[in-house]
Amino acid sequence: MSVTAELVKELREKTGAGFMDCKKALVAANGDVDSAVYELRKKGLTTAAKKSSRVASEGVVCVAIDGKKGAVVEINSETDFVARNKTFQNFALEVAKLAIDNDQDSILEAKMLNGNSVKDNIIDNIAVIGENQNLRRSARLSVDNGVIVSYIHSAFADNLGKVAVLVALESKGDTEKLNELGKQIAMHVAATKPQFNTDADVDPAIIEAEKNFLTEQALAEGKPPAIVEKMIEGRMRKFKEEIVLEHQIFIIDGSTKISKLVEDKSKEIGAEIKIKGFINYVLGEGIEKKEENFADEVAETIKKS
Repeated sequence: MSVTAELVKELREKTGAGFMDCKKALVAANGDVDSAVYELRKKGLTTAAKKSSRVASEGVVCVAIDGKKGAVVEINSETDFVARNKTFQNFALEVAKLAIDNDQDSILEAKMLNGNSVKDNIIDNIAVIGENQNLRRSARLSVDNGVIVSYIHSAFADNLGKVAVLVALESKGDTEKLNELGKQIAMHVAATKPQFNTDADVDPAIIEAEKNFLTEQALAEGKPPAIVEKMIEGRMRKFKEEIVLEHQIFIIDGSTKISKLVEDKSKEIGAEIKIKGFINYVLGEGIEKKEENFADEVAETIKKS
């Protein structure tokens, strides 16, 4: 049976595997798509371990919310093409749902999904698609009263994209107004990337190290000690504005501190609001990406075909 371009396209959309791999699998399966999927798995499982050493810095970050609990996960792939595959995306969303009630990545990998553990699902995905993939990280938030709100930037689909933010607002106030505020704060977090929620969350060693650095810098400029002390006060305020959410200026209006924004909204709705926490995942953040020579990559692909 001849293998048509339409069949190859169908198999690629179903599995995310490469063009030549799909064509070969269809030839071996006499044009039967389901059998071709099996052929891809059979071929891929023998090489999945080898692929696990390759850098996977693409993929998706996604969120799941269930009532007063929410989770964010990052699942990586080697290429953006795989990240846009519906099967890969649906798998990531299902893992995010499981993450809501599992507070350790090792436990999450052992949870059952579609009859197999999450870890075994990933191995199967590597086998079929032909790219390294991994569950890189996950995190959770919850409130006793209030809301969990999400924001996705550079979205591929609902609840997943390249930046995912969760914000937890603790309050007994009106849910609709809390959701509105939470969305605005989540967008702010995505834009400004604070590291901490409040001063209390900052390790004192970080503050001390920055203060020492700024002091040495000012003294090296030849400033007198009395002037240095005043300079450091101002520079430390600026430093906290960079890393601590409550000190930041609300990016939407450009003038109100986040702490004041929350205080004003609390008065407006007649109920105290507290930002209990936030999570901000940026896809591939911190992963050292290997620079590839495109011509060499194409040549290597031709050799394999």
